[in-house]
Amino acid sequence: MAQIRSLFATRLYRARLSDHAPAVDERELRASCYSIAEDDEAGQDWCDENGYPGYTSYASLTDLPWRFPVFAELVRCLDAHVAAFAQDLAFDLGDKGLELEDIWINILPEGGSHGSHIHPHSVISGTTYVAMPEGTSALKLEDPRLPMMMAAPPRLKTVPEELKTFVSVPTDPGDVLLWESWLRHEVPMNQAEDDRISVSFNYRWG
Repeated sequence: MAQIRSLFATRLYRARLSDHAPAVDERELRASCYSIAEDDEAGQDWCDENGYPGYTSYASLTDLPWRFPVFAELVRCLDAHVAAFAQDLAFDLGDKGLELEDIWINILPEGGSHGSHIHPHSVISGTTYVAMPEGTSALKLEDPRLPMMMAAPPRLKTVPEELKTFVSVPTDPGDVLLWESWLRHEVPMNQAEDDRISVSFNYRWG
């Protein structure tokens, strides 16, 4: 009888932010995201110049944990989640741990989206969700082998999750998702009337 094995697994970590201390005040985090967006003129200008819908602090603010205590608390919490995921991935980190490289706010209004991309030069990337109104878009992940499939036929609609070409991951406020930074992902159009708010981040080795 034939033997079929699954090789080269792509891991996705999902947990509640509150699973690791310190506790993060979700209302304060949401209020801070809006306050920062309102005051960050450089970020607003970058979004306008680059056609980014809504607001992101990605290109303007690199020191959120230093400026705002709630982001410092968030990073301490994320450090614990990332360490747990690195252990699951069996990374041999030696005497160099995974360290936060950057962290930024994303506010996508109705009609906003974020195209397919990866995070080069990082090890682990992720997002924690601040506001996910009913009907908003879930993070969409792409099979990393897709560019190499060439003439592969489409999959059956009943395909198990591990064989899907794309997987959407619905989340709730307070969830955190982590993945290896080479995994291509996107945020389809937000079809909800309210803002979709998240905080994304990258971790590097050493």
